[in-house]
Amino acid sequence: MTHQNDQNTSTRLCQELYWCRDHKGRCYSYEEALEMIRDFHGYPAPGMVIGVKMVSLAMEHLPKDILFDAISETSSCLPDAVQLLTLCTIGNSWLKIVDLTRYAVTLYDKYNGNGVRVFIDPEKLKAWPEFYTWLYKLRPKKEQDSDRLFDEIRTGGDQVLTVETVRVRPRYLVRHSKGEIGTCPLCGDAYPVAHGVICRGCQGQSPYQSSSPAPESAAEMPPVRAIPAEAVAGNRALHDMTRIIPGQEKGPAFTHGQEFTAGDVCRLQQMGRQRVYVADDSVHEGWVHENDVALAFAKNMAGEGVTFQTPPREGKITLEAARDGLLTVDVNRLAAFNMVEGVMCASRKGFEVVRRGEQLAATRAIPLFLSEPVFQTAKSVLADTPLFSVLPLRKAKVGVLVTGTEVFRGLIKDSFIPIIRSKVSPYGCEIVETGIVPDDRQAIRTGVEQMLRAGAELVITTAGLSVDPDDVTRQGLADAGCTEMIYGAPVLPGAMTLLAKIGDVRVMGVPACGLYHNITSFDLLLPRLLAGLEITRQDLAALGHGAFCRECKTCTFPKCAFGK
Repeated sequence: MTHQNDQNTSTRLCQELYWCRDHKGRCYSYEEALEMIRDFHGYPAPGMVIGVKMVSLAMEHLPKDILFDAISETSSCLPDAVQLLTLCTIGNSWLKIVDLTRYAVTLYDKYNGNGVRVFIDPEKLKAWPEFYTWLYKLRPKKEQDSDRLFDEIRTGGDQVLTVETVRVRPRYLVRHSKGEIGTCPLCGDAYPVAHGVICRGCQGQSPYQSSSPAPESAAEMPPVRAIPAEAVAGNRALHDMTRIIPGQEKGPAFTHGQEFTAGDVCRLQQMGRQRVYVADDSVHEGWVHENDVALAFAKNMAGEGVTFQTPPREGKITLEAARDGLLTVDVNRLAAFNMVEGVMCASRKGFEVVRRGEQLAATRAIPLFLSEPVFQTAKSVLADTPLFSVLPLRKAKVGVLVTGTEVFRGLIKDSFIPIIRSKVSPYGCEIVETGIVPDDRQAIRTGVEQMLRAGAELVITTAGLSVDPDDVTRQGLADAGCTEMIYGAPVLPGAMTLLAKIGDVRVMGVPACGLYHNITSFDLLLPRLLAGLEITRQDLAALGHGAFCRECKTCTFPKCAFGK
């Protein structure tokens, strides 16, 4: 008992005399704290001086003998105070910087998230004018009274601080692994492959300026032979030479490898070609001709349902749909590929319904010759997985269930079934069952079960999806066995769209807006369902940018921006 009393007395004396303490309980006077800060931080910054007081106060309010992590709500000074007094550092990930630019720190139980937050309280700080001026940046640093500022910090101490209990969000309790580590094909550095096909630095987030030579540099071109246009007869063209007649024509007047004749001299001069690059027997080691580049890229990019014609035209190859279906694009790798200097690929938007023979994308090298290292880098970004595919759309058996007591009783004539029929028929889908049920959970469940017995592979329910408490469609669908239900989409019209599954059967709920608007979320999502694609909440979120219909007087969908 005497030992315990002595320990309590020692703690009280320490609390009366010390400025801060560390995680081991060692106490430091104000002067000792300044010296410690100077050694760690470089100079005794005001933010560090009050920062160690804040961290110390937070530790006093934590339960004893727990393992804690820390959150600093600013990237200035306060993180150093945490690292100085605790085991939490940026390096071991026990310290998280959530830069809200608020001078506050939280220490919390790393397993359950319960903790304490300490912050400089503006109301309390009003009694300390120089301290207040410092926090609110009311005067430039050189105009501040440093002596008075430090005196107010020391005198104010924990009187200007407020402690509150908090519980941090679950994501801050999870230990995030970097996952698989790969080598970036652009820079050659090791990086987490979860970041993408190339590292974040090569995605444009690098803090460094590029040191690569400008594209027009002579180093970007191998030695090639140029001769005057009047002496061109008997030589072969080194590349396709484009002729443009404004508003009338654009195309190759001469193609790669074509032999010039005496009669071509006038045409070349009319095209403004006074010098012409011609092919010879030179071997351009370390360089790849634009035609060979485009052909190699196209082979890598074309996936299932995609084809292309050879030879390249004007150094470019255009990819086409080999069948009717839904275009899919690996947008992340397309962006990574286009980050490689000297190459390009442009495509249509993914998830468009395309017809056989329609052009989908085109690729080429920017310069006439591409250096071998750049060529191999671009090839490694493409890897062995295609960028573009055209997925076939299945001719699904469809069941349509209309919900609504007013329709069921015949008070309102149903218009939904003919609308849905008109939208699924162009895809070759067959409606195998229809039904109209009241706004009743059991009736909706029974109606869905009837669709399933009829062999429906896609069940479409209509109406009954508003915020009205009488709309019980979702409950009835759940009773019928729907899982993976997603309700709501960032699409107008169609915000209250519903997606779900019953086993292998896809379910889609179309809100009442489908009765009024020509084009809704249904038109955007139906092709994806017919292509067998999974539609996640993240996929729906990505629709938000571009999914606001302008309700044009003359609708041109899909030849408009809606859903793109």
